[in-house]
Amino acid sequence: MIGVAAGSPSTKSLSGKRVLVTGAARRIGRSIALAFADAGADVAITYRGSEAEATATVEDLRQRGVRGIASYCDVSREESVREMMAAVAGEFGGLDILVNNAGAFETAALEELSVEQWDAMFSTNTRGPFLVAKAAHSHLKQAQGRIINIGSLGGLHPWATHAHYCTSKAALHMLSQTMAKAWAPEIAVNCVAPGMIVWGTVNPAYEHFVEKTPMRRNGSAEDVAAAVLFFATAPSFITGQLLAVDGGLGLA
Repeated sequence: MIGVAAGSPSTKSLSGKRVLVTGAARRIGRSIALAFADAGADVAITYRGSEAEATATVEDLRQRGVRGIASYCDVSREESVREMMAAVAGEFGGLDILVNNAGAFETAALEELSVEQWDAMFSTNTRGPFLVAKAAHSHLKQAQGRIINIGSLGGLHPWATHAHYCTSKAALHMLSQTMAKAWAPEIAVNCVAPGMIVWGTVNPAYEHFVEKTPMRRNGSAEDVAAAVLFFATAPSFITGQLLAVDGGLGLA
């Protein structure tokens, strides 16, 4: 695990809440983690191949006056998940909110997809959230907590060159609804489905999506983080819902 720092008292909306965001060393996960810290929550993140970025993200969490933890985890491996959960829950004394953000993305022609590619995608995008949620269940049940899964617009619409990705995210959407029904009333479970989200230097190849999007722009990681924070702070009576964050792209 990477360093921990005690935060200062906060009157923010999620002050005192204990949050775990998987795959949050960089990109969307990092923005989600920082948004929780800005709201006053203590935040644990996981990483697999981005230790340096995880260290930097933890430092940014600490600078916001909250406790920050980073723990290695391969979400597709049950033993790794159990070890990570024991470390995080032990450090925080429990868990209030889980964000299953860790995911894989790949472009491949359907007829050329190998079984190994198919299985690897499902291992991360579907099996991973199942394993992490299962490991967190007892802590979240005790805390009357919440789970927010990060799905995808690709789980709602078929993308011809992303069959394994789209199918794995569609399965995660159904898993979210099943979790919501199975673990109510103690745990609220919802899912955020981002559309075209860009960060850093924008690939010109993505610009054509702007014209297809009613809101006339591509999304940002901050847009996704705001949706996650909505489910984290909304009434727990809201459960089993899927929220597309796509600027209306799914309407095209």
